Amino acid sequence: MGAQIVQEMLIGTAVVGGFLLLGAFLRAKVPVFRRWLLPASVIGGTIGLLLGPGIWGSGAPLPFPDDWISFWEALPVVLIVPVFSAAPLGMGMDPSKKRRRLRDMAPIVLLMTGIFALGGSIQYILGYGLNLAMTAISPESGLYRTFGYELPQGFAGGHGTATAIGSILQDFGLPWWQTSQGVSLTLATIGLIGGMLFGIFFINRAARKGETQLLGNSHAIDMDTLQGYSKDIDKQGSLGRQTTANSSIETITVHLTILLIASALAYLLSARMRVWVPAVYLPVWFYALLIMYVLNFILLKLKLHWLIDTKVKARITGTFSDFAITAAIMTLPIKAVSAYIVPILLMALLGFVGTYFVTFPLYRRTFKGDYAFERAIMSWGVNTGVMITGMTLLKITDPEYESPVLSDFSMGFALMSLFSLVISPIDYNFLARGSTLANFLWNLAVGIFYATIALVGYRMTRRPIKT
Repeated sequence: MGAQIVQEMLIGTAVVGGFLLLGAFLRAKVPVFRRWLLPASVIGGTIGLLLGPGIWGSGAPLPFPDDWISFWEALPVVLIVPVFSAAPLGMGMDPSKKRRRLRDMAPIVLLMTGIFALGGSIQYILGYGLNLAMTAISPESGLYRTFGYELPQGFAGGHGTATAIGSILQDFGLPWWQTSQGVSLTLATIGLIGGMLFGIFFINRAARKGETQLLGNSHAIDMDTLQGYSKDIDKQGSLGRQTTANSSIETITVHLTILLIASALAYLLSARMRVWVPAVYLPVWFYALLIMYVLNFILLKLKLHWLIDTKVKARITGTFSDFAITAAIMTLPIKAVSAYIVPILLMALLGFVGTYFVTFPLYRRTFKGDYAFERAIMSWGVNTGVMITGMTLLKITDPEYESPVLSDFSMGFALMSLFSLVISPIDYNFLARGSTLANFLWNLAVGIFYATIALVGYRMTRRPIKT
């Protein structure tokens, strides 16, 4: 790789950063953006899309070079790997948090895992179900057999996962991979924006009804949160602990290096797995997640828990997410998905409605006074946007993360990852070879499985639990 290529990558990244800063400025100054709590990445990415060649072609107000656009298209695919790999890092290492016994946590974790995963499963079922219904009613609609898979990839997966769809389907030799990626990105954008807007509405409604436990009323969302910054130095939070001496190595360097090592090993393992087991395909980020569990276990065994701070980790992955989301929106292939706009909108509507009814009523009924709404809003945010969306909505209702929701959700996400060890390979093979009906029935079975997990957790919570 020559210096010129690296320079172009640097310049391209700087342009994305410029739109991020523009988005942050507009978030602080435009009332409607503040009220909806739109992230700077969504605002900046949308502006880049509206001004770029994706809509206007060669006559765009900002005719970005093709090399930049190709680089931006690749950013989410690459950056999602360290973001996903980061999830297990730091588990069991925070000395400020009292450890709960596994048997005490199990009922809550099973219940949260079941309901959250069911929210994603219903999106698969609705997506493929819409395909089956539209094809039966209007066979000339031209929907390809995997249409519907994009709903959960865009909603529950987010832009990074949506962008990866193209490479997955291309590996399977499916000719519609570019269109599918465009549909996924469109749904990811709709899910991200809609999930945040509906989330804010749900929070305000819950606050008025007294359903939130840590948010007193609808006026409790302070101006600092709305505008996205605080001028009061005393109110500005810390980025995290400085676990190493700067004279030796920066704390951020340590955390970033661990994430990069896990990601690099994941790419190497993924390449070897395609040789060893060519019939089974798993995305790179899945291997990165597994590898990080191993690295986290090694750090714990070596008593290096003091080296990792989850706040520092979150700042790094948050930065990656900012750039990934902005770049993905800026390169949204508007023209490629225009032919599917009606089924896309129908699928998005079904996604929002289905996710809502699987999420809020179930959490309200099963958790009742145990931070039921906070758990629901976290799951809603993650299942319609990205992890950051869920954490943002949770932070509005739980500004200091006082509740156990985030830690319970992390454990549930880890458990769901273990289930994915079995489910994902089967899922990918159905995607590569199965008919629309076969994919629908398979995901219906997965949904029943997660509903059973939730039921088991609920039954266990009926027994006395020590907290």
